Amino acid sequence: MGIDLKAGGRRTGHKSSMKVIKTQNPYTRLLIKLYKFLSRRTDSKFCATVAKRLHMSKTNAPPMGLNRLAKYMSKKEGKTAVIVGKVTDDVRMLECPKMSVCALSFTENARKRIVAAGGECITLDQLALRSPTGSNTVLLRGPESRAALAYFGKRTSVINPHAYDGVKPRVRAKGRKFEKARGRRKSRGFKV
Repeated sequence: MGIDLKAGGRRTGHKSSMKVIKTQNPYTRLLIKLYKFLSRRTDSKFCATVAKRLHMSKTNAPPMGLNRLAKYMSKKEGKTAVIVGKVTDDVRMLECPKMSVCALSFTENARKRIVAAGGECITLDQLALRSPTGSNTVLLRGPESRAALAYFGKRTSVINPHAYDGVKPRVRAKGRKFEKARGRRKSRGFKV
């Protein structure tokens, strides 16, 4: 006998955030409306991607530092960097190059440094007026570096002996009594 999916397998009450906007931020809600309209009327892949990213949760819209941003924009003069997230300052970078950046928000110091270098900081609605189809722009994302990602390994079908080298085991504590026997460390003869 099969499983009665109708009785026990439907996920009800779970609306995708692409159908129902979950955020309560009025600015983000208006931006979603704007970019949904633009992607529908201009058939622009750029607008569709921005609309999709505006729907994302905070963990899926990581911030981007100025240093990384400058590296990505190094040979792209005359183009605008677009980040659907926050742009943060990077104290390790001594001088900020001149660049045009469009983002959801900027930290105070990041904005100061971009403007001081002769660049500009614009919002996504200003960008929609300037280039509705996303021409002359570079769409960027911040690095996804949540703590949880340290525990995610490869799929089990991978047979490379080093596939799990950088993957943390989920251990309750790091003490002497927790998973320190043969089998978890190289020094105890552990082989994948």
